[in-house]
Amino acid sequence: MKKIMYGLFFGDSITYGEYDGVFGGWVDILKRYALQKFHEGNGDELILFNLGIGGETTEGLLKRIPHELAARNSADGNIVFLSYGANDLAVKDGVQIVDPDKFKTNIKEAVAHARQFSNTIYLVSILPFSQKVDGVVVSSGKKRINEDVVVYNQILKNIAAEDSLGYIDFYSAFLDDKEILLSADGVHPNEKGYGMMAEIAIPIIEKYL
Repeated sequence: MKKIMYGLFFGDSITYGEYDGVFGGWVDILKRYALQKFHEGNGDELILFNLGIGGETTEGLLKRIPHELAARNSADGNIVFLSYGANDLAVKDGVQIVDPDKFKTNIKEAVAHARQFSNTIYLVSILPFSQKVDGVVVSSGKKRINEDVVVYNQILKNIAAEDSLGYIDFYSAFLDDKEILLSADGVHPNEKGYGMMAEIAIPIIEKYL
């Protein structure tokens, strides 16, 4: 009998796919890919939910993750993706929105919630920022620093290693070519960037198709 699994993608505007008017972002590319594979009759069905909310931090995640997981719980299993940090590490009015210690605590708490519904959890790295916005206060009043990205990604890597979770390293893939993979705002990927993220993530979802 065919199984129906759910893939739940929690995250911010980069998970949502903001600024990608062509493909709708990396998660939406994966959704279409999984659907196509199902229609080809290649096995089990994997239904993907894009649960990204623009501007969200891990504080927002903790408020909704128990409800979202309970509302979308497949008896055949769930895969949970947590993609946070770009908003947490931002500095506004001289204060980091979610400091590294709190970020670590929040991610661990989110993982604990996810474990109640899933044995398969992936943490997703934060992308590097363009040179032009690195350390610059932008119109939203936020300042993001690439050095902080390294710190927060290390927290994610450590948690993934300690808790036997998957880790998706988009950061390394973007680092050398970030100026051509990021959109004009220097934070969100462009269509090419989102396409590359999907290419990296397809082999992960392939395992469940």
